Amino acid sequence: MVNIRPDEISSIILRQIEQYDREVKVSNTGTVPRVGDGIARIHGLDRVMAGESVESEDGTVGTALNLESDNAGAVSMGDGLTIQEGSSVKATGKIAQIPVSDAYLGRVVNALAQPIDGKGQTTASESRPIESPAPGTISRRSVYEPMQTGPIATDSTIPIGRGQRELIVGDRQTGKTAVATDTTPNQRGQSAIRVYVAIGQKASPVAQVVDTFEERGAMEYTIVVAETANPPATLQYPAPHTGAASAEYLTYRKQHTPIIYDDPSKQAQAYRQMSLLLRRPPGREAYPGDASYPHPRPSERAAKSSSQPGEGSMTALPIVETQAGDVSAHTPTNVIPTTDGQIFLSADLFNAGIRPAINVGISVSRVGPAAQIKAMKQVAGKPKLESAQSAELEASAQSASDPDKATRNQLARGQRLRELLKQSQSAPSSVEGQVATIHTGVSGYSDILEIGQVQRLLVQLREYSVTNKPESAEITRPTKTFTERAETLLKEAIKEHTEFFSLQKQI
Repeated sequence: MVNIRPDEISSIILRQIEQYDREVKVSNTGTVPRVGDGIARIHGLDRVMAGESVESEDGTVGTALNLESDNAGAVSMGDGLTIQEGSSVKATGKIAQIPVSDAYLGRVVNALAQPIDGKGQTTASESRPIESPAPGTISRRSVYEPMQTGPIATDSTIPIGRGQRELIVGDRQTGKTAVATDTTPNQRGQSAIRVYVAIGQKASPVAQVVDTFEERGAMEYTIVVAETANPPATLQYPAPHTGAASAEYLTYRKQHTPIIYDDPSKQAQAYRQMSLLLRRPPGREAYPGDASYPHPRPSERAAKSSSQPGEGSMTALPIVETQAGDVSAHTPTNVIPTTDGQIFLSADLFNAGIRPAINVGISVSRVGPAAQIKAMKQVAGKPKLESAQSAELEASAQSASDPDKATRNQLARGQRLRELLKQSQSAPSSVEGQVATIHTGVSGYSDILEIGQVQRLLVQLREYSVTNKPESAEITRPTKTFTERAETLLKEAIKEHTEFFSLQKQI
């Protein structure tokens, strides 16, 4: 006969209850009745959120965009070829995220932050949402710190500050990407890490940009997010958000992070394709009604951080291509209102041999002198005004048979100032070199020269001042101020070298 001990049985039951740790999970699952072109219609996902990640049974990840009464429309983050009708899909409860890490420096990744440069995989312990809210008023401060880009034309007339959003716009093959990427070498030593986002570009130009970065030694502090023209639109569309998430990670670690979007018009085309496949009503140029929404979302995340999250910054440089200089097209009209100014590159100037082909007259920086050091403010007030006035006079002087002497002098000054702003690609100029160059032009020292001699004089003058009058640069560099002593030394160097240059011409 078995002796049953109730107290022992009770203790065993109590112990098992205490150790019970089974967790009940309720999954939000649906079924795919129709799929094609990277778009899946899913029935049964009643509690899915807009922008939430969904995952099919074969591991394909997508994002829910359309929430309709009887189904959800999701776009596949890939080719979507393995999703079949009848497949089950579950909601993850998370907004789409990407891994972020310092290990991505020097790498080329796709819109899912997966390396595509053949250098192996990377590990990341952190992740960030692809889309996140822009910093609020309290967590940002006004732009006050200059981002020294290197080209004289931008630093003197269209200054860019850390945390600014500056649009680069122009026709095809006018040097837009070169203007943006030329700022990269000048960021060395400024605690700056650059993110370059290529959206819908041909693979060969993207490879050329990467090769250029590597040749200049800039790739070690650059992250390239590339979704070329080959991947589907569902991967081209999130590429700017992926770049912005990577830049935000660095910004909140007190880094200064310029990010180049090249270019948002390709993202708009990808969004139009996705929207038409999702059966959204088309509007102007077949774009959906909310076509202006994707453009500001990445660029609005650019900001100069306040002291609470750290003194980092994220500077946005979107590049938009125009057709025959038409800035009233769909994408330019959507991007221009969301930026703090635009650098306009003219095909006429480019064809005339002016590099960079920046039209100083219609380019603008709404931050203005706040993004310039004091030394630059002291000397850079006149070039933009005089260049714009000279351009207007040139247009009117073409119809005049004999302009007066004052007009001829102003036209000559404008032509020499234009020469002053010319600069070779991948040849950034230091602040003190820019100050010396601009002071030479606005003070009239170059007026006695032929136009073809201006560039040679400036190059030799910078070398002469460094060798014979180094004190001028030594004063300007640390103080960021063009003092009377520095100006006197520079004038002496200009006078001495101009006389020497004149003697060279006579010989």
